[in-house]
Amino acid sequence: MYRCLPLLLLLSGPAFALDLTLPAPVAGQQAASENPASVELPTGPFAAGALPVRRVTGALDRRAWQLDAPRLSLAELAGPLREQLLAQGYDILFDCETKGCGGFDFRFVIEVMPEPGMHVDLGDFRFIAAEKGEEVVNLLVSRSPGYGFVQLTRVAPEPMADAVPAAAEPDPVPAVAPAPAPAAPPPGDLGAALEAEGAVVLEDLVFASGSSALESGDTPSLTALAEWLAADPARRVALVGHTDNSGGLEANIALSKKRAQAVRQALLDRGVAAGQVSAEGVGPLAPRATNLTEEGRRKNRRVEAVMASTQ
Repeated sequence: MYRCLPLLLLLSGPAFALDLTLPAPVAGQQAASENPASVELPTGPFAAGALPVRRVTGALDRRAWQLDAPRLSLAELAGPLREQLLAQGYDILFDCETKGCGGFDFRFVIEVMPEPGMHVDLGDFRFIAAEKGEEVVNLLVSRSPGYGFVQLTRVAPEPMADAVPAAAEPDPVPAVAPAPAPAAPPPGDLGAALEAEGAVVLEDLVFASGSSALESGDTPSLTALAEWLAADPARRVALVGHTDNSGGLEANIALSKKRAQAVRQALLDRGVAAGQVSAEGVGPLAPRATNLTEEGRRKNRRVEAVMASTQ
């Protein structure tokens, strides 16, 4: 359980004040500060392998709030915060959303507070940089299926006062362990699982980090999938490759497609007709486990079979 915090957050020092009304009740928060600090704050999108930044010095305060917002879109979370900045006299220096920020690469070169307090959906986030006098603030906003997430980074001549009265501090947000990967169905059941769920992970395939080559070993899932496809020439599947988050987005998408192509070739070698199987790759954009551990990264290096429409 959590206790809803006051929605009005007074983030102030002796000379500077930022009053933010968050768009939903607060389920948890975390904070970190340093004074003095020298910080590189983004001023433009990640492009050509680099992120433009502005170095500022002063009192650094970085806070993240987890919001109980299962029905609010990214625009509904970020829009009111941007309007409040403008209403309080801040000038917007940079405002971007997902691909306009540089996507995956932007997310992984900026400072983000750790899970579970701050979560960033790589396909759905917004970044806003603003300035008022000697004070610079950045907002990073994203969401998960049940929560909204807001991170505020502020650098100013004076530290912030506490944003929340001590009596109203929330219960700690428990770290949620990643859901265990679904067990691979027995070979005879793979087709039934595919028809029932629309997609199955080929759990017995193993890829080394950075490699598109299938590691040697028994792969009954490929045999079962080949048999299911051979039983009906009208059946089609798309093989979708996935990677962990090591490296850049474009390289990972290319790698994930090569992995899917390697699996497709393995099916063709088992007698599957070429027209029944396609290969795609989405890189690290759909993880099923944390990328902060080797076990999680291993689970994310996978290929899924997705039922496709018949021709």
